[in-house]
Amino acid sequence: MKKLTALGLMAGMLSVPAFAQNKIEFKEFDLDNGLHVIMHQDNTTPIVVTSVLYHVGSKNEQPDRTGFAHFFEHLMFEGSENIERGEYMNIIQSHGGTLNAYTSNDITYYYESLPSNELELALYMESERMLHSKVDQTGVETQREVVKEEKRQSYDNRPYGSILIETLKRAYTVHPYRWAPIGSLDDLNAASIEEFQQFYKDFYVPNNATLTIAGDIDYKQTEEWVKKYFSEIPKGTKEIYRPDIEEPKKTAEIRDVVYDNIQIPAVIQAYNLPPKADKDSYAMSMLSTYLTGGNSSLMTKELVDKQQKALALAAIPLDLEDGGIFIMYGITNMGVEPKDLETEIDKLVKQVQEEGISDQDFEKLQNIMENNIVSGNSSMAGIAENLAEAHVMFGGADYVNKVMDAYSQVTKADLQRVANEYLTLDGRVVLYYLPKPAEAAQESPEAAQE
Repeated sequence: MKKLTALGLMAGMLSVPAFAQNKIEFKEFDLDNGLHVIMHQDNTTPIVVTSVLYHVGSKNEQPDRTGFAHFFEHLMFEGSENIERGEYMNIIQSHGGTLNAYTSNDITYYYESLPSNELELALYMESERMLHSKVDQTGVETQREVVKEEKRQSYDNRPYGSILIETLKRAYTVHPYRWAPIGSLDDLNAASIEEFQQFYKDFYVPNNATLTIAGDIDYKQTEEWVKKYFSEIPKGTKEIYRPDIEEPKKTAEIRDVVYDNIQIPAVIQAYNLPPKADKDSYAMSMLSTYLTGGNSSLMTKELVDKQQKALALAAIPLDLEDGGIFIMYGITNMGVEPKDLETEIDKLVKQVQEEGISDQDFEKLQNIMENNIVSGNSSMAGIAENLAEAHVMFGGADYVNKVMDAYSQVTKADLQRVANEYLTLDGRVVLYYLPKPAEAAQESPEAAQE
């Protein structure tokens, strides 16, 4: 989440913030096959970050074939026709580089950081991934096991690990956001090799990709290498599938209990948000920081420090392209009932809805947001990712130079307004996470009475 500053109080009034941001310079061009290329030159250190953002995430999947985008995040490290199986990572690392990738509901993002004299290698490797990754039975079977293990470690066997999965499937009824990127292992097991190969052909094509190179580069040489390695890759043969599905506005609260391998209960609340590029997203990001962002946030001070009803609290605005969810969760202190914690959380939300926030808190919040934005652009990896996201999600790479201005437009009144508009009781999801032993007692009341 990217975020903002204010000057201070003058004559008892908050002054108009003066946001200062070093402009990020870049050059961009398109290849005939539709690949969009963004280059940022910074010759202060001999490092270059190369990234490819594919505009495909879990929302591009079919309901009976979930988990494909995340699966391909792994599968496309298998190798290619010219890179031996399992050697992709070894090649980058043996040349002094680091690499990683992630998948969200909306995108898949690959990147590697290398000494700048290895830029041509990075471009070759990413072109191989795009042109002819190994999508065969051996790779599919190998990565099925990898994903199974990830699901066990990150979701099934981790306390509270299923919060996102359980929340999404209740927060959405028709939109493909209703399943998490990890998807279903049953769907992956049921899929044929032909289905995997078709997914690759449909989405991992140059006209669905943004290539970003940031660091110690020469613009002319970089453009020549990009054309050398990517121009030959054919454009996708059909229109990219993007779901045109509008999630209906919920008018009733959804409340449920989830039993987990935990010792301490938790309370989860989720509220629907506007699309990622909506102007209200900035206010909601600021609101989440005000409510639970750090030790000095409203809820942490009141519910963790003062009342000691919670061990930890967090608010996460999951801002998604078609409209995300604002998730708040609190882990109860020992002996505190979930209902008691929920009541106190609701009181603080109502306080913001009715009273807003103080001038002093607002100024502090603006400074936090500015610091977050500056920090996000303090590395070549951060700049590369922000430029790619700006192009794909916000209509142009120059958004990176405008985001601070967007936050500076948010007023105290906006925070109060979005709290009332989006944090409504009638359309939210509320989950109580309870220790699993309680499930047996509920399923067998007779045994409990004995």
